[in-house]
Amino acid sequence: MAKRVIEYAGVPVGIVVPDKDLLKFIAVKFHVHDLDGQQFASPSDVLRAIHKLMSASNAGVHRAA
Repeated sequence: MAKRVIEYAGVPVGIVVPDKDLLKFIAVKFHVHDLDGQQFASPSDVLRAIHKLMSASNAGVHRAA
C-alpha cells in the first residue's frame, strides 16, 4: 500500500497512509477533521465514512434552518 490522496466531490480532503495492515486517514480539510487519524481497510471505506459524515452534517444544517 502507498500514500493516496482522497477526494470528495472533486476536492482533495485528505490522504491515507499505510499503518500496519490498514490505512490511516489524515485530514487536510476542516469539514472531515472528525475522521482524522482513523484507520480504514480501503480507500473506498474512507469515502463511505466521508459521505456519511457529510450527509449527517448537511442534515443538521437543514434542521437548524
